[in-house]
Amino acid sequence: AASDMLRSHDSFSFYIDEASPVGPEQPETVQNFVSVFGTVAKKLMRKWLATQTMNFTSQLGAGIRYFDLRISTKPRDPDNELYFAHGLFSAKVNEGLEEINAFLTDHPKEVVFLDFNHFYGMQKCHHEKLVQMLKDTYGNKMCPAIFAHEVSLQYLWEKEHQVLVFYHSPVALEVPFLWPGQMMPAPWANTTDPEKLIQFLQASITERRKKGSFFISQVVLTPKASTVVKGVASGLRETITERALPAMMQWVRTQKPGESGVNIITADFVELGDFISTVINLNYALDEGEDDTT
Repeated sequence: AASDMLRSHDSFSFYIDEASPVGPEQPETVQNFVSVFGTVAKKLMRKWLATQTMNFTSQLGAGIRYFDLRISTKPRDPDNELYFAHGLFSAKVNEGLEEINAFLTDHPKEVVFLDFNHFYGMQKCHHEKLVQMLKDTYGNKMCPAIFAHEVSLQYLWEKEHQVLVFYHSPVALEVPFLWPGQMMPAPWANTTDPEKLIQFLQASITERRKKGSFFISQVVLTPKASTVVKGVASGLRETITERALPAMMQWVRTQKPGESGVNIITADFVELGDFISTVINLNYALDEGEDDTT
């Protein structure tokens, strides 16, 4: 079974809609920027926030199997609709879940990890709606929460499970097919400096215990507040990631998968360079004799 999973950071930012209000994730700087400049700012924000230029189906087709999902309601929305939140309110959750399901139905041996890790404006009724939506969309494709080390690809194929849903809310404890958020730790370096990021990633892996959880290495640099305004004109990719890409890719290439190594590697701009193929190739470094773990 694959020990490395690929992940796309802020998976749904592809679907940014300029007609929408500004999403809850945005710092005050951005909200002020938008209130002053209106539609023009939204067009610029759309460009700046497009941290993924591949749409959902093509991300799956390219090999990404882990998605970082943030869910929001819209203020004063009579329909209580749920949206993926990143930047501007964007895609409806049910549409995104259906898109994933279509891919899984076409590829019965593929497995995806859906990590619902931030919720905005969500009441009990919204969580109930989301849980029902997951049930209706995926049914038996979802793997009930068990010990992480028991989950091999062989196990999932035998049971015909294709989806592991991680849910960072106490709601998870009441629903058998929701894996608690602490089973998917994702320490965040929160730095603009590639060297500090790499030191942090290395230290996190060194400290990784056999805790029986999955584990994320976030190869993600944080934009400074000032970068928001500087970056709107050129897009984030030129201002941050491309300059740091060679050093970050070198770190990824030198990793070892397995219990004391990397598990899930996450990044912005997954389509740049050879990130995806590099992570996939790490799986071949697994020792033949080692127990397979997902």
